[in-house]
Amino acid sequence: MPKLKTNSSAKKRFKLTGTGKIKRKHAFKNHILTKKETKQKRNLRYMSVVDKADEPNIKRLLNL
Repeated sequence: MPKLKTNSSAKKRFKLTGTGKIKRKHAFKNHILTKKETKQKRNLRYMSVVDKADEPNIKRLLNL
């Protein structure tokens, strides 16, 4: 059986935690930031955890 390739876009967007959860970045933090409030930009700064319903799809893309 051939090796499975990981999805290139997924490996750039997601990281695994030590406990096996998947981290992701927030949306709406790339451009057109002048009209967004400082509070909104500050709250989008850090990584968050992928929802449990989406984990199987992302794990399939990452071959986990």
